[in-house]
Amino acid sequence: MTDTTPPRVFLLDAHCDMGLSHTVVGSKAANLARLTALGLRIPPAIAISTSIGQTGLTEAGLRPDVRSEIEAAIRLLEAATGLTMGQRDPLLVSVRSSPPVSMPGMLETLLNVGLTPGGVPGLTRRTGNPWLAWDALRRLTRSFAETVYGLDAGPLDQLAVERLTAAGARTLQELDPLALRDLARDSASLGQTIGVRVPADPVEQVIVSVEAVLRSWNSPRAREYRRMNGIDERTGTGVLVQAMVFGNAGGRSGSGVGFTRNPASGEDQLYVDFLFNAQGEDVVSGRQPIFEGALLPDVLPAVWTELLEAKSALEREFGDMQDFEFTVSDGRLFFLQTRAGKRSPLAALRIATDLVGAEIIDSDTAVDRLKAYDLDRIEHVTVEGAGPDSLIARATPAGVGVATGRLAFDSQRALRLAAHDAVILARREITTDDISGLAATVGIVTTLGGRTSHAAVVARQMEKVCLVGCADLSVDERARRCSFGDRIFREGEVISLDGETGAVYAGEVAVVRQRPLEALAKVESWRRAAHPDGELRPAPSTLSDFT
Repeated sequence: MTDTTPPRVFLLDAHCDMGLSHTVVGSKAANLARLTALGLRIPPAIAISTSIGQTGLTEAGLRPDVRSEIEAAIRLLEAATGLTMGQRDPLLVSVRSSPPVSMPGMLETLLNVGLTPGGVPGLTRRTGNPWLAWDALRRLTRSFAETVYGLDAGPLDQLAVERLTAAGARTLQELDPLALRDLARDSASLGQTIGVRVPADPVEQVIVSVEAVLRSWNSPRAREYRRMNGIDERTGTGVLVQAMVFGNAGGRSGSGVGFTRNPASGEDQLYVDFLFNAQGEDVVSGRQPIFEGALLPDVLPAVWTELLEAKSALEREFGDMQDFEFTVSDGRLFFLQTRAGKRSPLAALRIATDLVGAEIIDSDTAVDRLKAYDLDRIEHVTVEGAGPDSLIARATPAGVGVATGRLAFDSQRALRLAAHDAVILARREITTDDISGLAATVGIVTTLGGRTSHAAVVARQMEKVCLVGCADLSVDERARRCSFGDRIFREGEVISLDGETGAVYAGEVAVVRQRPLEALAKVESWRRAAHPDGELRPAPSTLSDFT
């Protein structure tokens, strides 16, 4: 009798079963298998099943049998890549969550796992790029501090700022390899001082990282996200251990996040944020200004052409708008994940009707997806008649609509003010740790971050007006005030955000509301065709995830 029990840990490559269930291996691993079948370039990976996420972790760490399975799978990954865990030709991996239902930014990720100080020369020989090698080591120390040990990475960030100031540089990319070497070494020493112990054994680094990702399933932000979205606590998460490709390998490299359609408006266009010479965490964390996506078609036209071709292939394969992460390493495009993209209600309506028109889905599928939204509330809201004197700043719009509310500068204050009035949260950066504050607001404006940061993605899903990359915004939490250029606003004062143009206004603004009547009429005709007796089920109250 043949044992049909699926393996708990296995190599995810072109030869694995493409019918992998999201329940068994998680959405990220299952979708990567389908990308491999499409012929897209995917770094080899190990998939760790959700059954291990449910029962494989104890208070002391992974069970011995699970450790053995992961160690055996690492040997397979070494064979697939031709690299080894060690110093001479080091295999570096990312360790990412793979829950059955996508939870953007709620669970942990670690990059550059497997690198040791002794492995830096080997990585330098292989890549020809000492800057990359030292940058990877510096990043590993920081991610272990924040993700594995739960420490405040502020001291490490401050050390980097001090070195930049001493070198007269604005960004780490401007440091030469020797300066970055010194920063990486001093970061490791400082890390040890504050309690960071990065294992000297690369395989042990992988084990510890897998444990950290599994533990993040029970983090406060993850539990709150599942509560808000009706996700079953018992499913647990799988884990993906994937060979690293380096977006921080120079001017022909970078990392990006793309949507196959505009997730705010639903417009049929490729929607991409990209940073050159950067790793993925730089794009999704919300901690950096993101403005280089528009340069990608001109600087790397072959990559842009590949992305356009992938756009159509992804929508045909998955039958929905996709949110995908990618890395460009020395001009070569690699896909790291894809999932159904979070979208505003207005975008959901347009995407559903457009996909029916393109014969990608049928009308019954469109109606079923739109049950997650209150169609009677969907409208296009724009600013009307705001005076030029009221315009105080411009930012990058990451949503649609108009929001007017009283300023708050942290999540706790936003929650308190929201009990009495509409609130706009103004922050230097917003992360998914701010999820409770995001939920309490009508709008968000940030100094840093991009349209595809995890926090912006969640804000769109929550129907919040979201503006990012507002260079004129400076927030002083201690003094409970902020400034837009030379205009100062105290907490509780009223501002307005235009999610279509990116404008920030002082005070309230007049708005125009328009209903997308043509699209709504189409959906109503489909609903009546599916339910000629007129018995239509009401929309559920929870947000839906279509992965």
